[in-house]
Amino acid sequence: MNDFRFAFRQLFKAPAFSILAVVTLAIGIGMNTAIFSLMHQLFLRGLPFHEPDRIIRLYGEAKERELKQLPFSVPKFWHYRDGQNVFSSIAGDWGNGFNLTGMGDPVQLLGWNVTANYFDLLGIKPILGRNFLPTEEGKIDAALVTESFWRKRFNSDPSVLGRSITLNGVPTTIVGILPNLPISWFGRDAEIFVVKPFELPGLTKERLMRGVSFIRCIRRLKPGVNIQQAQAAMPALEKSYREQHPETADNSWASVLVSVPEDITGDLRPAFIILLLAVSAVLLIACTNVANLLLVRFTGRRREIALRMALGAARQGIVRLFVIESTLVSLIAGGVGICLALETLSVVTKLAGNNVPLEGDVALEVPVLLFALGISILTGLAMGLYPAWQSSKTDLLDGLKDGGRAVSGSRGQQRLRRGLVATQVGLSVVLLAGAAMLISSFVRLSGQEAGFKSERVWAGGIGLPPAQYPKPDDTARFAERLLAELKSSPEVEATAITDSVPLTGAFAQSPYARTDGDPVPVNQRPLGLTRSISPGYFATLRIPLISGRDFTERDGIDKPLVVILSKATAKKLFPNENPLGRQILFGTDNGMGLPAEVVGVVGDVRSRELAKENEVEFYKPWAQRSGPFLNVMVRSATPPQHAAAIVRAALDRLDRTVPILQPSTLDSIVSDSLGRQRLMMGLLGVFAGIALLLAVVGIYGAVAYTVEQRTGEIGVRMALGAQTSDVLSLVVRQGMNPVLVGLALGLMGTFAIGQLIAAQLYKVSPHNPLLLGATAVVLVVAALLACLIPARRATLVNPIQALRAE
Repeated sequence: MNDFRFAFRQLFKAPAFSILAVVTLAIGIGMNTAIFSLMHQLFLRGLPFHEPDRIIRLYGEAKERELKQLPFSVPKFWHYRDGQNVFSSIAGDWGNGFNLTGMGDPVQLLGWNVTANYFDLLGIKPILGRNFLPTEEGKIDAALVTESFWRKRFNSDPSVLGRSITLNGVPTTIVGILPNLPISWFGRDAEIFVVKPFELPGLTKERLMRGVSFIRCIRRLKPGVNIQQAQAAMPALEKSYREQHPETADNSWASVLVSVPEDITGDLRPAFIILLLAVSAVLLIACTNVANLLLVRFTGRRREIALRMALGAARQGIVRLFVIESTLVSLIAGGVGICLALETLSVVTKLAGNNVPLEGDVALEVPVLLFALGISILTGLAMGLYPAWQSSKTDLLDGLKDGGRAVSGSRGQQRLRRGLVATQVGLSVVLLAGAAMLISSFVRLSGQEAGFKSERVWAGGIGLPPAQYPKPDDTARFAERLLAELKSSPEVEATAITDSVPLTGAFAQSPYARTDGDPVPVNQRPLGLTRSISPGYFATLRIPLISGRDFTERDGIDKPLVVILSKATAKKLFPNENPLGRQILFGTDNGMGLPAEVVGVVGDVRSRELAKENEVEFYKPWAQRSGPFLNVMVRSATPPQHAAAIVRAALDRLDRTVPILQPSTLDSIVSDSLGRQRLMMGLLGVFAGIALLLAVVGIYGAVAYTVEQRTGEIGVRMALGAQTSDVLSLVVRQGMNPVLVGLALGLMGTFAIGQLIAAQLYKVSPHNPLLLGATAVVLVVAALLACLIPARRATLVNPIQALRAE
């Protein structure tokens, strides 16, 4: 306790040092705590399921056709459910929208169609009521709702069980209340779950049984079975499925097992590994910064150390005293860092938006606080132990002779200080170069032409209840009437309907083949991105028509099938040929698919990701491929937000019970599609800026302390005739030497980690010489300025006063 009290007094005696050290470490500890908190929620805390590591996601894939992460069809789900012996249970689901009517204004809710055993497999128990029964699957209109839905719609009324709500025009009985579910698995705002997993509106049972894939398949491993053993059992199931269902489109796909935690966060791991390395580098820079200051500070206390040892203090006691001082600084910094982490998390959560599956506001939970405490203690020990040990090696006689004179430490200590500065600079170079590459990559990606014009375009989803619109021609007629109503508005420049809006992540794929020659079987065909659109779609998005014609109202449900190709598709399928008038087979009907005539070619659109081109993209008339869910798009002469009222008014004239789901502007959709890249760029940019600032402060502090401790030497040099330029050159040269060494090491380190960051870059080389050169220039200029200020102060030393002090 005496050592703690003395350490407190020493810190209060040197407020400038204490504040600088605490702030420096607080930044490093706070940033690490914030990133660890994110990683704890995403990767470490786990899903609120029973033994989530034993829940497996099953995908289909066909590597030879570049098909990956494919869902299951109904016949394949049934076959794998009944023919295996490595899983204790198998369940499936698929996302759906539900129109809720009869409870005020109609609203559209998000939810899932699930198998009866779904929540039993996950280990989720209702907080009220029960889960689905096996006898209800596909037969009973029953629903489970979430706690948030129950509180919002029924004011937490416990008598809600057994009550009926109208979903998609069908009375549905509530049988249970589920706890609020993780958005990382179910998505945001999922509130309704029904027990009809093997029905897909718009498709007949005959078409579903041909291998249309839409089910997310999950399984729980039997006790004693691991994922490798389960994977080894898949080839036998694949073979028997091919033999029993030779006509289905998915019978040639291999089966791939992935654990549910990995399935959710797999594509996030590389990005967060980079962030973890970056924030660790920030902490290391902060530690080296403060360790350098401690070494100088402890060295300047040689007389105190000598007096303590002369009075009988052991060397271990001296080391303990100084380590307690450094740990005390680190613990105070840890407390400040936790406050900084809270502020950082609030900003990061907003930046992440819907691009990272964070469960609401990220809080500092007990494991995170323990992490902050642990990292604070380890930081204090790590940065204080060596300086304390080195400083305790003071020669007793020399220390007492030195009196109050300042000294610069032994050669070994000076080499260590230079090494610490070089380490800071090297790490800063790596972070600055990485941030520069990500910023350059983001700028290039933001400026990438999408192939369509997003300004002044509004989009919103509409779900038509199957009970009211049971047939494709019903939905087609509704779409035609809606477009007619919208076109009559003077504020609407163009309008169209599509099954999916570009860059929203929604898309459909269909097997395709040319009709000429000998088409390969359906189960060996590639899948092509297929979009259903109404006439006016290309005009609404300003997609150029290269050749042929656009769709018209004559391309109806009872007319010959037609298709429009993207430019890249035409080049791939019909190289050096005119594609107009040619035939392409689509789908699985008749075992071979139905032929559609090519009537036009349009410009390429990056509709799935801005960073990737679509090699194949087909457009079909909405009337010939319509479903119960549609997206209406409006290009308006006024700000696009006003289009929502226009669409609502048009819907009210047609069907007041139909709500609008997720209205947005196309500009916002394009911006949101870059959310993950924006988050990475922002965080790494902040870390790089902090690293540069800490490195500059560290260089300045080390040089300034050295100048202060060498005041006598500088006075002697000036008394012996040294000019101002000589002193200036001496201080700057000695200050810049470790900087240049660190710069060289940092550039080598940037080349070494280039492959780690390459996957996050778009059209930017991880070894771009211009960016590396700019990074080096920025750091050298900053370091030079940090050296010049104390160097200038050194030239103002009065030789007489300096010698008198000696």
